[in-house]
Amino acid sequence: MEKLTIILAAATPGADSGSIEWAAFIAQKYANMFLNATWTTLYVAVLGTIFGFVLGFLVGVINTIKTHPEDFILKRIFVKVLRAVVVVYVEVFRDTPMIVQGMVIFFGLRQSGVEIAPAVAGILITVLNTGAYMGETVRAGINSVDRGQEEGALAMGMSHIGAMCSIILPQAFRNVIPEMGNTFVNNLKMTSVLNVIGVSELFLIAKTAGGSYYKYYESYLVIAAIYFVLCFVFNRLFGLLERKLEGKSDYVLATEYLDND
Repeated sequence: MEKLTIILAAATPGADSGSIEWAAFIAQKYANMFLNATWTTLYVAVLGTIFGFVLGFLVGVINTIKTHPEDFILKRIFVKVLRAVVVVYVEVFRDTPMIVQGMVIFFGLRQSGVEIAPAVAGILITVLNTGAYMGETVRAGINSVDRGQEEGALAMGMSHIGAMCSIILPQAFRNVIPEMGNTFVNNLKMTSVLNVIGVSELFLIAKTAGGSYYKYYESYLVIAAIYFVLCFVFNRLFGLLERKLEGKSDYVLATEYLDND
């Protein structure tokens, strides 16, 4: 036991060691904890962004539904109520901080008798927050598509939903891909606020590791490096996807061949 104590003391940086030495020591000593926290951060951000993106598409579609005086009155009332609910949802989640949303939703559910795991609550909060922001992005993406395409589809007998699914949304999806990438990277960083409800993400683990030796600054240096690597990699991946969707830049329009003939 005495030999083990001597070995540990020798491995621990001294009082005169710099921040880099302490950061390296903490990263090595708590490597498994940081790896698990990185995994938690990733799956909360991934699931939250994917389901939030789906929710955002529903919100965007609802905001673009049009009613006409000749429509059945129950349909017009239903659409107006649905829009009102969507507007309230978007305004509430866009106008309040995510950390406050986390506290209200998590502890609100607990007080209502709903036992929910912190990680599940974190995903739910990320979904709702992402859906509110992506809803406005999707609405702008839908409006960016030439309105004549929807009018032509309606003139051919297609319904609004049919025109949306077959013609408008595929084009809108391509338009909002860059914002989806930005939202995912932002969610990666915003998971740090979920430590207030006990999600074992990077920030919470950094506080735990730093408290062991009262080296909080050095512990935060470790997660700063992890966040940087994650965001740097995903930014490059989404940039590659965006360029892939844009297609080749050296294409030739078919009309040029017709003109030459």
